[in-house]
Amino acid sequence: MLGDTSFDDASLDDHAAGDRPGRRALILVENLSVPFDRRVWQECTTLRDAGWEVHVICPRGEKRDTEPEAVIDGVRILRYPLRAATGGPAGYLREYGSALWHTARLARKVGPVDVVHACNPPDLLFLPALWLKRRGARFVFDQHDLVPELYLSRFDRGEDLLYRAVCALERRTYRAADIVLATNESYRDVAIRRGGQRPEDVFVVRSAPQTDRFQPVPPEPELKRGKPHLLCYLGVMGPQDGVDYALRALAKLRDEFGRTDWHAVFVGAGDAFDAMVELSRQLGLSEQVQFTGRIPDADLVRYLSTADVCLSPDPRNPLNDVSTMNKVLEYMAMGRPLVSFDLKEARVSAGDAAVYAPANDEAEFAGLIALLLDDPEQRARMGKIGQERISGPLSWRNSQASLLAAYAAACRDHTPVPASDPVRTGKSTGKRPRR
Repeated sequence: MLGDTSFDDASLDDHAAGDRPGRRALILVENLSVPFDRRVWQECTTLRDAGWEVHVICPRGEKRDTEPEAVIDGVRILRYPLRAATGGPAGYLREYGSALWHTARLARKVGPVDVVHACNPPDLLFLPALWLKRRGARFVFDQHDLVPELYLSRFDRGEDLLYRAVCALERRTYRAADIVLATNESYRDVAIRRGGQRPEDVFVVRSAPQTDRFQPVPPEPELKRGKPHLLCYLGVMGPQDGVDYALRALAKLRDEFGRTDWHAVFVGAGDAFDAMVELSRQLGLSEQVQFTGRIPDADLVRYLSTADVCLSPDPRNPLNDVSTMNKVLEYMAMGRPLVSFDLKEARVSAGDAAVYAPANDEAEFAGLIALLLDDPEQRARMGKIGQERISGPLSWRNSQASLLAAYAAACRDHTPVPASDPVRTGKSTGKRPRR
């Protein structure tokens, strides 16, 4: 498939050259700010370099990406205030209703576009996309998550009324889309089988680490807090992300394997952060487990460069088994070996850069950590394999080519919209903010 094919420089340049008439794209995001959303930002800069005029509508961040409007590296970003959902379904209704209203308001400000590119979740952005389609835009659906599987995995409520509602919204989104971007082959299969998409209209655009961001630096032994080994977790801490599995595995590593020769650091934040800190305390791990919250990139790289083993404890559930985990790719980019549960897409991504415990088996997960801690040569081999995969078949270069091919397919026989925006026409917008 396009997302898994190696493209040489000439073919990528051909795609770029074909898209250079100055077309306009509008990317819609609801669950993260931009450029904090790394995948979306890579898509933005890829399209910009191919001659597209790129606009983004997204929520404001809390500590970064706070300006209501910015032009960053030639990409225009319009941001709206958004309060994250609390209080169950009513909270999500308020959040999504507010996001849709602001998105529609800001889309009018952007004006006509050739492509509206909506990134889920939620599967509600087809509504402003349909409004833009009626004005001549083509709709590219960028499926970051399978929302029905996300609902089942996160809320443990079964196939209830809300589950049937999110399935209906996904169907409407697929029906409205001209082109679908899938993050891996499992998602592509869902788009074809469940979404009724033609195979030629679904393009695999894999997420990939920014290799300029993930460059190893000399290890810092003091980060190990006096222990011989450092274990590292990087990522979101939500109900479905398995941090609780990792903590229970570490307790077993101490109690059942007699291993106290390690310090562990958990980098990231999320809905379950406070609960995970409390679980660590209950398990008696507070002295050996450190929670940093979100940290600057430079500090993140220091921890990963020092880590002996990285943890990917996502349990098997309807979402995780078919999803590509960003942390797995980031560990690999840094040349770190990792322990994972045996998930379908984890094996596709990591291959021999990981060792795999039977799904959700915390004792086996702990045993594999112990095995790697005792084998520095295997750790080095696995780290090298991971780096080679990230620079080869899983590189963003391949995804760039697939993204541009998808846009070319969306815009085939489509007349570009007229220029109407100050970024495009050269009218003054003030100084360009720096990233």
